[in-house]
Amino acid sequence: MSGDIVVGTTMAIRSCGLDEHWLQEQIAKNPSALQLGELEVLSRERRQSSGGRLDILLKDPADDSMYEVEVMLGETDETHIIRTIEYWDGERRRWPKRQHYAVLVAESITRRFYNVIQLFSYAIPIIAIQANIVEANGSRVLHFTKILDTYEEPDDGEDISSEIPNEEYWRKHSAWTLDAAKGLSSVVEPVFGRSDLTFRKHYICINVDGECYLWLAKRANNKCIVGIWLDESLMKDGEQLFDSASIPYVKTRDELRITTNLQMISEKADILREAATLVKKSWEE
Repeated sequence: MSGDIVVGTTMAIRSCGLDEHWLQEQIAKNPSALQLGELEVLSRERRQSSGGRLDILLKDPADDSMYEVEVMLGETDETHIIRTIEYWDGERRRWPKRQHYAVLVAESITRRFYNVIQLFSYAIPIIAIQANIVEANGSRVLHFTKILDTYEEPDDGEDISSEIPNEEYWRKHSAWTLDAAKGLSSVVEPVFGRSDLTFRKHYICINVDGECYLWLAKRANNKCIVGIWLDESLMKDGEQLFDSASIPYVKTRDELRITTNLQMISEKADILREAATLVKKSWEE
């Protein structure tokens, strides 16, 4: 059986007589090839206020989330990353009530720039995808590989499927997230009153009267994500609060998500208590 498997050769797209416009065409014809779901093309070469043009704007019809796609042949570089984020931000401001994802497509993403993109992903929902042509037995295939997705947890190589998610579990697998959850619970106690922590496999909840008022999920490098649910009527107040404190956030349909750790929770305690007040109001609406 193994003898039937052919070893392919990766080829540069330009060496095949093709260009960046061709790659854009392939994505536009078949957006699902990016492995981001069944997306629809909204526009191409979309003019930006900065004067540039966004290569492809995609939309998920299931929830109206939008994907700002920038394509580059060869190795990605600083300008590609900056342009991708700039266009993502432009569309996010144009459609503020929708979730937006910055999508960077390149033939090669070196370790150096992978690290840069990963750092950005703590505050910006950015996805990195490599596009390659593989030749085997005289046939050529365009293949996309998603190498970074901001909402995918890193695999630590351990089988934890049989473990019970409790405090001991979190102390073992992500002590920094547990510490942050306890620290945040203490900070918001004057607002929420009595609360308790509920442990799940992928997140920790700060519960008030059985309701999950705030949740925390682990991220790499001793960071974690805090999810803050807000009623639509209070969402703008939450954005203004974090903007005033220069705290980066990602906005989903009904949440603001910030990247934090125990130190930041201590330093920004007053801001987080104000955010907790908005959460409490949201639950009382």
